[in-house]
Amino acid sequence: MLPIATPGPGGASVLDAMFTATSAVCVTGLIVVDTATQWSAFGQVVILLLIQVGGLGIMTFASVIGLAVMRKLSLRSRITAAAEAKSVGLDDVKGLVLGVVRMSLVIEACVALLLSLRFLLGYGEPLGRAVWLGVFHSVSSFNNAGFALFSDNLISFATDPFICLPIAAAVILGGLGFPVIVQLRRHVRTPRLWNMNTRLVLAGTLILLVGGTVYLTAVEWSNPATLGPLDWPDKLLVGFFQSVQARTAGFNSVDTGAMDSASLLGTDILMLIGGGPAGTAGGIKITTFGVLFFILLAEVRGDTAVNVFGKRLSRAVHRQAITIVLLAVAVVIASTAALMVMTEISMDKLLFEVISAFGTVGLSTGITAGLPVPGQIILMLLMFIGRLGPVTFASALALRERPATYELPKERPIIG
Repeated sequence: MLPIATPGPGGASVLDAMFTATSAVCVTGLIVVDTATQWSAFGQVVILLLIQVGGLGIMTFASVIGLAVMRKLSLRSRITAAAEAKSVGLDDVKGLVLGVVRMSLVIEACVALLLSLRFLLGYGEPLGRAVWLGVFHSVSSFNNAGFALFSDNLISFATDPFICLPIAAAVILGGLGFPVIVQLRRHVRTPRLWNMNTRLVLAGTLILLVGGTVYLTAVEWSNPATLGPLDWPDKLLVGFFQSVQARTAGFNSVDTGAMDSASLLGTDILMLIGGGPAGTAGGIKITTFGVLFFILLAEVRGDTAVNVFGKRLSRAVHRQAITIVLLAVAVVIASTAALMVMTEISMDKLLFEVISAFGTVGLSTGITAGLPVPGQIILMLLMFIGRLGPVTFASALALRERPATYELPKERPIIG
C-alpha cells in the first residue's frame, strides 16, 4: 500500500494490495490490477519476493533464516520443517532445507539466463530490462505463480518457443515437487529405486500433460479467437503451453476468456488435480488423484487390497485421499454458489475462477477485477485455503487428534 509501490500519486487500495499480496504469497497469479502498469518497480519487487517466499514455503523459509542466524535448528523447528518439506525423518531436515533452496535458485538462475538472452537478443530489450524480465518470469514460473510483466500476460509470445518452452520447463520442474526432484537426482538411472510417490507423480504428470495437450489443441483447433489463425506447429506449441499452465502455473498465451466452454471444463479438471506434493504446485495433487484411481481399479477388479506399482497402499492413505477430494469439492461448490448469488456471470466462468483460486493456478476468464468486494474476498480465502491444503486447514481447526478408546460393531449400508 506504500505510495512507492505504484507509479501514480497515492497508493493502492487496501483490497487491491491485499488481493495481490495474497495471490503472490499463495503463488496463484490471479490479479485485480495490471501487474505491468499498476505497480512500480518497487511494487513488482515486493510481488517477486512474496512469490519466492510462498514457493519455498513459509516454514522452510523460516528454517533457513534460523539456520543463518543460529547455525542450528531446535527440535520444534526441525519438526516444522519436516512437515513443510514432507520429510520422513528429522535427521536430514537441515540438509533438505538447504538443498531445496539451492535447487530452487539453480533452476531459477538457468531459466532466467535463457529468458534474459532471448529478451535481449530477440526483442532488443536493454540489458537491465532484459535481466529483470528474465529473473521475474523465471521465479514466477518455477514457483507456479503465473504473474507476468506484460499486460496481455504471454499472449505476445505465444508462438515463440524460446520464451514458452523454458517457462514450461520451469513450471513442470516446480510442479513435480522437491522430493521427486531429489530422488531423480540420486537415482535417475535406476527407476527400480524410485518410491511410490515418485512413480505416481511422474506417470501422472506425463499422462496429464499429453492428455491435456491433445484435448485443448483438438477443441481449440478451429477457434478463430485462439488457435484458429495459427499454423499446426504453433497450434501444438500453444496447446502444450496451455496444458502445462493449467497444472497450477497460470500463464496464458491465448485469451482464456475466448476459449470454448469444453476447453474451460477440461482446464477445470487439470487445475483441480494440480501437480506433485511438497512442491510449488496447488490442486488436490497428482498423488491424491492417482490413489483414487487405483482404489477405483481395485474395487472394480474385486481385489482385497489396493496395489500401486508393486506395493500395497496403506488404508490410512485411502481415507486421506477421499477426505481431500470431498473437502475440495465442498469448498468449490459452496464458493461457486456464493458467487452465483452475488453476480449475473455464467456458471462456467465462475466455476473456472473458483477452481483457479482454490488450485492456486491464476488462469482467469477476465472476471476477477469485476467481481464485487465480497466475491474478491472469497477468492482470497480460496487461495489461502488452497495453499494450506484442505486437510491441513481442517486439522488446524480441529487443533488436536481424538484417539478412540473403543470400537463400535461393524455394519454395512447398501451402496449404489
